[in-house]
Amino acid sequence: MNNETEMFDVVINPQGQYSVWPQGKVMAIGWRAVGAGGERQACLAYIDEHWTDMRPRSLREAGVQRAAVGQ
Repeated sequence: MNNETEMFDVVINPQGQYSVWPQGKVMAIGWRAVGAGGERQACLAYIDEHWTDMRPRSLREAGVQRAAVGQ
């Protein structure tokens, strides 16, 4: 099956980073499906719409903490 017809799920890791994962393949440790799926381009469009801050969650939270203490 090629990428044109293969179906994917949108997945996310604990750092809030998104990816596509082939449907039916065992999920990689630390990733979970977000409930969106379909052809690769549809999944990439979902990611583009929902993943607006590319920084890992730990880096985003560190920035918020620094701002809260005035650094």
